[in-house]
Amino acid sequence: MTQPQRYIAHFDLDAFFVSVECLNDPSLKGKPLLVGGHSDRGVVAACSYEARKYGIHSAMPMKTALRLCPHATVVGNARGEYSKYSRWVTEIIAGRAPLFEKASIDEFYLDLTGMDRFFDPYQWTIGLREEIISATKLPISFALASNKMVSKIATQEAKPNGYIHVPAGMEQEFLAPLKANKIPGVGEHMWQALQEMGIVTIRDLSEQPVEVLERRFGKYGADLWSRSRGIHTSEVVPYYEAKSISTENTFEEDKTDMDFLMAELVRMTERVAYELRQDNKTAGCVAVKIRYPDFETTSRQVTIPYTFYDDELIAKAKELFHKLYRRGQPIRLLGVRLSELTGEAVQTNLFEDTGRKTQLYKAIDDVKGRFGKGAVVKAGGQAAEKDRSVGKSTSRFLRRSEEDG
Repeated sequence: MTQPQRYIAHFDLDAFFVSVECLNDPSLKGKPLLVGGHSDRGVVAACSYEARKYGIHSAMPMKTALRLCPHATVVGNARGEYSKYSRWVTEIIAGRAPLFEKASIDEFYLDLTGMDRFFDPYQWTIGLREEIISATKLPISFALASNKMVSKIATQEAKPNGYIHVPAGMEQEFLAPLKANKIPGVGEHMWQALQEMGIVTIRDLSEQPVEVLERRFGKYGADLWSRSRGIHTSEVVPYYEAKSISTENTFEEDKTDMDFLMAELVRMTERVAYELRQDNKTAGCVAVKIRYPDFETTSRQVTIPYTFYDDELIAKAKELFHKLYRRGQPIRLLGVRLSELTGEAVQTNLFEDTGRKTQLYKAIDDVKGRFGKGAVVKAGGQAAEKDRSVGKSTSRFLRRSEEDG
């Protein structure tokens, strides 16, 4: 049976962090703008097109960027706004696309295969782009092609705020004049190695005997050769945001000691945050659950900027607890749940000293991985650990759920 023609669209919000900052403060438009950390260890998470003229790019140390453009404006305090706008775009796409993948906070793949039986996929995609721009006022570029790789490369060529269609059968012709480092996965070292072989364009790469590339780069050489000819079979992975990680404790004796309850809340939140980081995920929602001796159960949740940091999650968990708890009432069960999990860990945490902060958490997690999750606990969680060591509380479990509930 003949396989249906694939239609894969790639949407990318242009200079997303910069665009959000400019929506919040229109006076920033047209200026060299750097989004990121102000400290000596800060990095550039994103920069405006005006700043790029000075050779600035994302992931550059902020100190270097400011040497290149001393009059640039540095911002980066709108993390919650980034999450809000990302969710907004996600909701619009989810309401229209039959199958989509959220690759990052500002990047989406849509599989429109089969839609050509009913209407023109290209015109449909143009309409979706217009809907996103009209609703959010964010600039967004897209490309439509027969696979994910070609659509991603084409989107970069469509920027800023444009779109391209690469018809099936035209992939190699479209790619040929582009530099070989446009291919996803060709990093700085690979690019240097290709140039040493006299390979500059994707056409140069496609004309190399595949055996030569395999001898030089192993299996990846054959993959590069296929990509240079527009061949890519990766599927669009369906996006699910309603997964959760949770933990609950039922106490042998009902608890009213606020010091213990706060310590237990800290310990439980640390536990689910650790599991979150192990999955390289961030959470966009925190919930706290309380059950009283008469089995009456209440819960409350709050949407937050995506994060995987203990201190941020603990602060929200404590805030929820105090809003939920009926002061003086004994507690039979306490629970914490993280939901709206995504793989946006790196992109939403590039500000201020979060590079150092991430390294600190990585070191702590390494210790927990070697010696157990209880090897390192915050001072606020020590009371609960001490109480548990003498057998006064029981029944805890960690649950991962496909359902947000």
